Order: sequence, then C-alpha cells, then structure tokens
Amino acid sequence: MKQRQFLVVTDGDEARAALEAALPDGWDDLGTETVPLDLALGRVLADDITSAVDVPGFDRANLDGWAVRAIDTYGATEAAPVRLRRHPEPVAIGHPPSKPLAEGEAMSVPTGGALPRGADAVVMVEYTDVEGDEVVLWRAQVPGGAITYAGTDLCRGETLYRRGDVLTSREIGVLAACGHAEVSVRRQPRVAILSTGDELVAPGADLTTAQLFDANGPMLEAAITEHGARPIPMGILPDDPAAIVDGLRRALALADVVLFSGGTSKGPGDLNVAALSEHLAAPGVVVHGVALKPGKPLCLAAHGRQPVVVLPGYPTSAIFTFHEFVVPLLRRMAGLPAASLPSVSARVPRRLRSDAGRTEYSLVHLVRDDTGTLLAYPVGKGSGSVTTWSRADGYFRIPRRTEQVAEGTGVEVIAVGGEEPRPVDLVVIGSHCVGLDVLVTALRHRGVSVKMVAVGSEAGIVAARRGACDVAPVHLMDPESGTYNRHLLGDDLTLIEGYGRRQGLVSRNDDARFSGDDAASVVASIAANDPEARLVNRQVGAGTRILIDRLLGAARPPGYAVEASSHQAVAAAIAQGRADFGVAIDVVARDYGLAFLPYAEERFDFAVPRRRRDKPGVAALVEVLGDEAVRAQLRERGFIA
Repeated sequence: MKQRQFLVVTDGDEARAALEAALPDGWDDLGTETVPLDLALGRVLADDITSAVDVPGFDRANLDGWAVRAIDTYGATEAAPVRLRRHPEPVAIGHPPSKPLAEGEAMSVPTGGALPRGADAVVMVEYTDVEGDEVVLWRAQVPGGAITYAGTDLCRGETLYRRGDVLTSREIGVLAACGHAEVSVRRQPRVAILSTGDELVAPGADLTTAQLFDANGPMLEAAITEHGARPIPMGILPDDPAAIVDGLRRALALADVVLFSGGTSKGPGDLNVAALSEHLAAPGVVVHGVALKPGKPLCLAAHGRQPVVVLPGYPTSAIFTFHEFVVPLLRRMAGLPAASLPSVSARVPRRLRSDAGRTEYSLVHLVRDDTGTLLAYPVGKGSGSVTTWSRADGYFRIPRRTEQVAEGTGVEVIAVGGEEPRPVDLVVIGSHCVGLDVLVTALRHRGVSVKMVAVGSEAGIVAARRGACDVAPVHLMDPESGTYNRHLLGDDLTLIEGYGRRQGLVSRNDDARFSGDDAASVVASIAANDPEARLVNRQVGAGTRILIDRLLGAARPPGYAVEASSHQAVAAAIAQGRADFGVAIDVVARDYGLAFLPYAEERFDFAVPRRRRDKPGVAALVEVLGDEAVRAQLRERGFIA
C-alpha cells in the first residue's frame, strides 16, 4: 500500500463544512427504536407523548385523617368540638371505598387513600379523637382541604413531552406515572473504535520497552457514551495494511460512524489514511490535514452516509479533535442539541509562543489572583501527554497568524468540564515533589480541596508574588550562602518549613563510570575523560537546574540541552538508556532502581503571600506538616522530616 502524504492542510471551520457538504441528504437520520423505560435515560424522544390516564386517577387524601363533608365540620374548635358518627369501614390503601359517606359521618382514610363519594375534605388525625362510635373534631376544614382531585396533576390526552426532548430521571418518573412502560426514541449512532499501532497493547497486558498502553480506545469509548452514542470497541490493529483494511470493512458493516485512532501523519508506518483512500466509497477522504494545534494530522472522510474519522494518535490531540469534529456529528445523529460549553474571561500570566501557521488551542489551569482576576496557566505537557486534557480546566484559542501572546492578554477560556472550576481551599503553584503528593493526600483526607499547578520553583515565586496562589513549593538555593529558600522572602512573602530531601547524581547501577564517593569529582572526571557520557538536564527555573549547573561548572556534556520536566522524567531517561546521568532526588532514584551518589541536602519549603497566610487552606497545610503520622509517611518514603 502506497504511503500518502498530507493532502491540503485546511482551516478548521472549512474542514467541518467540507465533511458535512460531502455527506448525502439524510445522513443524520438513523430512524427510531422502542426501548423499555429503564433503558430510556438520556435518549431523545422520536414522537410526542400524551397521557392516557388522569394523574392522579381518583380523589385522594393528602394525609392520614378522616374523610368528611366540610360543612359538617364548621364551627369546630377545641372549646366546642364537633362530633360525627364513625363510619364502620375505613378506607384501605389501594382499594376504592365500597360505600358513600353520609351526612354527619367521618371515614378513616390513610395518606394516598381514595375518598368515598360524598366526602370533600380530610381532617388531620392530630386534630381528632375517637370516643366509642364518635369522631371528635376540634378543627374545621374547608371544601377541598387536604385533597388532591383526580386529574389535578395531569389530564388524559395532555401532551407530556414532545419529539426531540431528552429524557432525564424527571421525565422518566412522569412517564411511569402515566403508565408508559416503553417509549419510541431516536436510534443512537453506533461508533466503531479501532486503535492502531504496533506500539500499543491493551491495558492490563504485559508492557515492554517502546510499547504503550492504549489510552485512546477506552477514553474514546467513554466520551462517545457521554454524547449519546453507542461505542463498539474493536481492539488494536497492527501497522499492517491487510489488518487495517479488514478492520475498516468490519467496522463499516457494524457501525454508523467509524473512528480510527492513530495513523494520520506522514510517517512510513501510518497506513490508515491510505486504506481509506483506496477502500472507501464516495465521497472518500474529504480532508487530510487541518491547521490546528493540537490535531494537524486529522483525517475526515465518509463512506456514503457513514462518517469515517482518523484521529491523531497522541491522546490530547485525539480527544481534542474528537470533541471539535466528531461530537457535533454524533449529537446531530442522536437528535441531541449541540454541546454548549460556557466560557470565562481570563488573562495569560506569562508570554506564550505559538505556531503562526496553525490555530492553536492552549489547555490551561484556571486560578484567581488577589484581585479576583482569573489567570490561565498553560498545562504545557504537550499533545503526547495522557493527562493534559484530564487535568486542564479549559482551553483558549490562539488565531492562526499569531506568533506570541503577550503577558496579561485577555482570553476567553472554554470550560472543558462544562462549568467554571469551583473554588478550592488551597491553590499550589510551583515545584512538584512526590513528598508533596503525600501532603496533598493527607489534606484531601481532611476534606481540603487542592489545585496543583507544576511550573517550577522560580515561576512559583512569581505566582506567589502576584497573588495567584496560596503557597508556592520551592527548593531554590542561594548561591552566595548555600542556604535554601529564605533569600526569597521579603515584605510580601513568608515561609512555611516543609521537609528535607537529598539530591544527587543518578546513573544506572551497572555503569562503573559513575562509581565514587563524591558526585562533583565523578562529574569532573567524566567531563574530562568521557565526552560520550550523556546528561539529561532539567528545565531553566527548576531548583534542580541550579544544582546541575553548579555541579557541572563550565562543562556542557552531550544532552545538556535536553530538559526533563520532573525527577521521574530524569530517572526514566536514564533507566531506558536514553541518557547516562542526571540529578534527581534519592526517593525517585530508588523507585526506578538506579544508583544514587549524594550531592546536596536541600529544603522543600512553601512560600506564602503574607496576605494569604491566615487562609483556612494554608492553616490546614501547616497542620498536616505538623502531624507526626504524616511526617512518618514522609520519612518512610525517604524524606527528611
């Protein structure tokens, strides 16, 4: 099968319009089906529904008491009660009274019981007493008092709901009350999901180096269900032309919409678009390549009236393009209204660069500063990350021809979860650490909600100074004194002491080049004698980067420009052989089974804006840090607490 390159990179709005224009008239009409009421939740009515009965179907008592003629109770008071004859046959719930109520009589009736002919009121049992064959009433009742008449709620022939209404638990309750056991609804679109790639294995299977668990398949399956369609998971296909064509044919036979995940770019192993080009009926491939970031390699196609979409393989790109391009199709086919996500106004806290040739969607965390302004902090993990979409509060659009967004620029953020994020008790912006995870878990167990944004120590200090967070986790050394974090303080910031941790040289256990007693001496020897030893660095602004530069001095070994975003990323690069050494904390080195040579003992503390020092969330953090059980957990993980 010949590999195809991108066709024409198309604007996003033009791509949507092109696919819809290519589909035949009536492509979105899937017909109807009848479903039992217990399967009707979230479904869309195919026809108007009327009530075949009155609700309630009889005059009923609203409370336990005595059915009476209201006129017989007039004048009753505690001082001058009225006495009525007790009817010998009380009303039984679920059964109609066998005899009418005569003048001067009272008949016992339970809540929900049917009233006898002649009764037009119910007197609460608390306002009565029984003396032999008489009922003593010391409160009068008006006609209709404590009664619901037949048809008061719904009348026979009344329209209950109309075609196109979405059934929730409320509507289902009404339908049940009117005796409907089943309803006619729009048929849900069936969506086949095929993940592709030799590197993919199913969650739960054994994973080897260079393989990934298939996150897109389960993620898309859940997202399809969320939007009123029925997923048909069809597993993982290898990068084999025959397997892909076979999967395509099976999917077209089973589903109304076919989704491939992966195989959309122009690499030699990406075969899905080529399969579509050669094996789909008209209109075939409509768009291959959209001027978006994330999502450029998206492919939109159709097999007659069946939309076929090849989503990018990267998780964030896949789910983003699914929501932008597939969700509108599914909701239209299901008869659901277009998804409507609220937007909120926010400001960008720091300058952002953008690709000028593509419309970029920047996924962000939202936090409020001291003035109440929402700040949009980019998540910044890239489209290959499986957590970017799940942890973002929303996203904003950067136009195609914009190369950078200036600090302070106002943006409209679309809320991913359908609503503006709720306020939390503690906003944490700064460095991340596995010890911080211990503290956050302890806070959550105490009912304290926490939002964490990992941007590094220096950016955390900036956020704290501008009032964007409650605490900024930091581990920044003062080059002059060699002490940690206190040089950052001033009139605007105070410090909560956290815990200590050991940073050091990390390498593989079998690499004798890094054996020794002193990290600085080992690194100096490597720099002088082994130009092939490869470093994995940390990003500028991270506290660990300062230690690395101090350890290296003037040396710049291979890999110096490769910046990992966390201690775990450093350890993973070394464990997998992509790098030979780096600097990380001993806790992470031990987790990855790596050698560790101590270099520095540092403090991981919390800078706090003075104006936020008395917030309940900050007080809760102080309490957790002082809890001996929590500190024991930190020590057990290997921290100095």
